[in-house]
Amino acid sequence: MPKTSRWQAAGCVAGTHILVIEDEQAIRQFVRASLVGHGYRVTEAATGTTGVFHAIMQTPDVVVLDLGLPDIDGMEVIRRIRESSQVAIIVISARGQPHDEAAALNAGANDYLSKPFNAEELLSRIGILRSVARTPLDLVNQGFTVDALRVDLSHRTVSVGGHSVELSPTEYEILFSLIAHAGSVVTFDQLRREIGGSNSPLEVQQLRTSAAQLRRKIEEDVVHPRYVLSEPGVGYRLAVT
Repeated sequence: MPKTSRWQAAGCVAGTHILVIEDEQAIRQFVRASLVGHGYRVTEAATGTTGVFHAIMQTPDVVVLDLGLPDIDGMEVIRRIRESSQVAIIVISARGQPHDEAAALNAGANDYLSKPFNAEELLSRIGILRSVARTPLDLVNQGFTVDALRVDLSHRTVSVGGHSVELSPTEYEILFSLIAHAGSVVTFDQLRREIGGSNSPLEVQQLRTSAAQLRRKIEEDVVHPRYVLSEPGVGYRLAVT
C-alpha cells in the first residue's frame, strides 16, 4: 500500500495543492492518480510556459517539474518561478547525471528525483518538503546541529563529524520528527502515524528496525547512543544537551 505522508496523518494534506508540470501524459496521469489518492489537489501543465503561469497565479504548495519540456527547458522554468515565488519544487527527470541534479538545485529546486521513480518515493519527498515548509524559518535556514550531528533541513542532507550520511526516506522522517520535538519524548504511536500515515501506519517493528538503522548511521556507539535515545516502552527522544 502506498505510503501516506506525515502531513496527511496530521490532517494537513486536505487542500494541499500540487502543480505537476510534465509533458508526458502517462507520467502526468500516474502522478495525478498517486497524489489524488492520498488527498492532494492537483493541477496539470503540459508545457513550461503554462506551468510558470499556474505556479505564479495559483500559488500551489509544491511544484513537481520535469526538466524535458517541449517549449522551454525545465531549468528556465525554475528560474522564472523563482523570480516571484519560493514554492517548493521537486524536479523529476530522466537526466541521471550528477551535474544535472546539481544544476537543478543550484537553479532553485528543492529536491530531485530520477526517473523512473515510484509513488511512495514521491509522496515521501512531498511530505518532507511540506514538513520543512511548516518548520520555523530560522530552523530551516540554520539547520539543526547538536555536537557532531548536522541536519540541513532545506536540502535534506545529514552529516556526522563533517561526513555525509545517506538516510532512507523513512530514516530521515524519523530523524525529522525527533528534531521537530527535540528534547521531548515522541511515542511509538505518534511516530508510526506521522511517518506511515493514519490509513496505513507503520508497524512498531518496522519503526524499531528503521530507528536501529538510523542509529547505526549517525551514532558512534549504538549501545550508548548520543542522539537517538530510547524511552523504554514509550518511544524515542532526541537528546539536545
